[in-house]
Amino acid sequence: MAKETDTLIEQKEIVNYKIDPLAPARAAFYSAIIPGLGQAKNKKYWKIPIIYAALGTGLYFYTDNNKVYKRYRNAYKSRLAGFNDDEFYGLGTTPILSNEALIRAQQTLRRNKELSLLITIGLYALNILEANVDAHLLQYNVDNNLAIKPYIDFETPENSAQIGLTLNINF
Repeated sequence: MAKETDTLIEQKEIVNYKIDPLAPARAAFYSAIIPGLGQAKNKKYWKIPIIYAALGTGLYFYTDNNKVYKRYRNAYKSRLAGFNDDEFYGLGTTPILSNEALIRAQQTLRRNKELSLLITIGLYALNILEANVDAHLLQYNVDNNLAIKPYIDFETPENSAQIGLTLNINF
């Protein structure tokens, strides 16, 4: 009786990864044209509402601070012209807000307005950068064969655990 030997032939699937060197630049360009379009190109649709909420919040605070700033500026200008009928003067002979308070309020609101504009521009730039980086990361091979798995060896002579890391490369 002849011994039969079973041979195990592993067939590894060879996957060709297409790397498009212009994909990150294209995604960044799309996000620069219309915020969120680069994320749509990368098929990360869940990021688009976050981008529009962030940009919308920044624009809301800019317009709100600008509107209130104009109210204080117009009241201060009317006081300089000699009028006492602005909304911050009140009904009596003494104003609710003094001229110095109007000046401080204008300075604070102008600073807040400029800060919210800078934050909005920063979020817009972050949108472009995120689309670019995400398009770069989509091109990496993330197969399970590339995983690093920790191995704990419990069979030591002293019966104490030693933690180590092994890197096995199979060709």
